[in-house]
Amino acid sequence: MQSEFFFLLAADALLFSHVLFVTFVVLGLALILAGKWYDWAWVRNPWFRVAHLAAIGVVVIQSWVGAICPLTAWEMALRERAGAVAYSGSFISHWLETILYYRAPAWVFIVCYTAFAGLVIASWFWIPPRRFGQPKK
Repeated sequence: MQSEFFFLLAADALLFSHVLFVTFVVLGLALILAGKWYDWAWVRNPWFRVAHLAAIGVVVIQSWVGAICPLTAWEMALRERAGAVAYSGSFISHWLETILYYRAPAWVFIVCYTAFAGLVIASWFWIPPRRFGQPKK
C-alpha cells in the first residue's frame, strides 16, 4: 500500500513537471514576444533562449520520429507500478492531464509543433538573443 502511494505520488510529480515543461515552451515564446514590446533585456538572455529552442526542438524531433515523450512513458510506468490504470488518479492529476493531453491524429500535433518551432526560430531573428558573454544593454 505504501509503495503504491509512492508510485502514484511520483507519477503526479512527473506529470506536474511535464506541465511545467509545456508551460516553459508556450509561455517562453509569449514572454519573448512581449519582451520585444516592453524592451525586457532578460528575454535576450542566451541561456534562456538556447534552453527554450532546445525544448521545442526535442518536442518536434520526437513528433517527427513518432516517439512518445519520455515523461509520458515514465509517468504511465509509475502509474502501472502503483496498480492504477494509466491516466487515472488524484484530482490534481486529472486536471493536469486534461490540460496537457489532447485527442487528435498524430499529424495534427506534428504540424502544430513544427509551426510553433517555426515561430520560435523566427523569434531568434526578430528578437535576437545576446551573444554569450555580451553585457546587458
